Amino acid sequence: MAFCPNCGSAVEGRFCAKCGTAVSGDPGPAAATPPPAGSAFSSPAAAPQVAPAAGLSENVVSALCYLLGLITGILFLVIAPYNTNRNIRFHAFQSIFLHVAWIVLIIVEGIVASALPFGIHFLASLLYLFVALGGLALWLYLMFSAYQGRRVKLPVIGDLAEKQA
Repeated sequence: MAFCPNCGSAVEGRFCAKCGTAVSGDPGPAAATPPPAGSAFSSPAAAPQVAPAAGLSENVVSALCYLLGLITGILFLVIAPYNTNRNIRFHAFQSIFLHVAWIVLIIVEGIVASALPFGIHFLASLLYLFVALGGLALWLYLMFSAYQGRRVKLPVIGDLAEKQA
């Protein structure tokens, strides 16, 4: 097997797949094996560079899991390169469970508020407004924390998400 004289990667054929350097058809004994990593012949500048993986970074995907709740949570659980990462799976499941809990809370609040008389219904609507603002703040905090690479685990929902991830 021949190795590229420019970047040191294994070459099959006449050209290096990584850097495009032409490799002679008859590799000599020095070209048959790459120099050891710590030897005088290799330098950090000549070390082969690993190409970055295509796609979004882990922190961006983790933040995007919270963007549309159920939709993006399920989306990143289905998309192939992201569904194998435990951290992304945790954020996706936590987003899904939080969104489902939020929907249930809205339905229960609507049922309870509609059964109350007008004066108390007004107070329930004010309470709902404060709960909605708190939910918005929690949603933004989780998205921002996930983008920074922190893993914020909610009390009950986080435990469920951690078991699923």
